[in-house]
Amino acid sequence: MSSNKKTRMEALAERLRAGDSRALGRALTVVESGDDDALALTEALAGAFGEAHIVGFTGPPGAGKSTLLDALIHEWRKEGRPVAVLAVDPVSPVSGGAVLGDRTRMGAHSLDDGVFIRSVSARGHLGGLCEAAHDMADMMDAAGWPLILIETVGAGQSETEITQVADLSVVISAPGLGDELQAIKAGILEIGDLLVVNKVDRDDADETAKHLEAMLALRSGAKRDISVLRVSAATGRGVTELKDEIDQLLEATGATVGADRKRKREARKRRLAVLRFASRISAGISEEDFRAMRPEELDRAIERSLALLSTEVED
Repeated sequence: MSSNKKTRMEALAERLRAGDSRALGRALTVVESGDDDALALTEALAGAFGEAHIVGFTGPPGAGKSTLLDALIHEWRKEGRPVAVLAVDPVSPVSGGAVLGDRTRMGAHSLDDGVFIRSVSARGHLGGLCEAAHDMADMMDAAGWPLILIETVGAGQSETEITQVADLSVVISAPGLGDELQAIKAGILEIGDLLVVNKVDRDDADETAKHLEAMLALRSGAKRDISVLRVSAATGRGVTELKDEIDQLLEATGATVGADRKRKREARKRRLAVLRFASRISAGISEEDFRAMRPEELDRAIERSLALLSTEVED
């Protein structure tokens, strides 16, 4: 890595820490690219992460996630609290970028300096997030945003990655989703710290809420104590109560947030090391050579590669 590139990223990190919103926009673009600049920027910001609270919002399409986030932002802004949002959208088949984009999301906050919104494409990444979501949340954290909201593409049994980024996961459902609700039943009890039924002004909303409560009653341990809140983002019903519940849960977990975030970051480093190792194996060793390697030779190659990769991803 050239010293010039490192200096540029150090200068960007300094502007980011100072609260420059343009620097944050640039930093998010850098880490989304995933190139050497991203690694240099992360190194320059070592020790600047772990101060923000991160809340993840997930749920099937049609649950009203964006509308509910918009209503929640209004509640927090009435208290004067700054809010940053990372909204992960489906990939556009035309541009490859986010389908919805910043301009169509939460437009009432576009002129509010206390709100920062960034839309990003999932780019086919599984898990409900984009590949760089972890690092992008870190950039918002380093920029001094105390509350970060992450909206995922959707929720299903395999889309549980939000738990690896957020301190608190809110699962949003809505009445009338039919098979989509059935599809998330297994995962919803595993990832949710708080369950929300949106659009409660509909006649079948209470049935949906009771169904979720019955599912929770079958669980053992702490997951049985999860609240099921009824809200209507469109009318504002229950939104203040939801905001208060989130604040209380964040306060209760505040003492362990830093250590938990560090554990999640270390786990992600290990996954990244394995992925890079697999990439190098596929790119650097032909199938013929791979088959010809003795077990002890393969073991030594793996150990050397993992040692190198662990060094590369150290903060």
